Amino acid sequence: MLLRSIECFLRVHAMPATKFGRLAAHDPRFVLDLRMGRTPRRETELRTRAWMQGYADGSAAETGLATTGEMA
Repeated sequence: MLLRSIECFLRVHAMPATKFGRLAAHDPRFVLDLRMGRTPRRETELRTRAWMQGYADGSAAETGLATTGEMA
């Protein structure tokens, strides 16, 4: 379920729902609407999941660089 994945993502990355909506869906109310029962189109769900994966991969890469002391 997309909303459950988003809620987990928000907790892990300490990101407000409105910021997530702006970045992932270009809609600050996206998460709020999902919480109220909105059902996204399949393409929107796939795009959102891909964005979350890309963000998580980027965060992991930044963390890896920070812990090893390497510069990009």
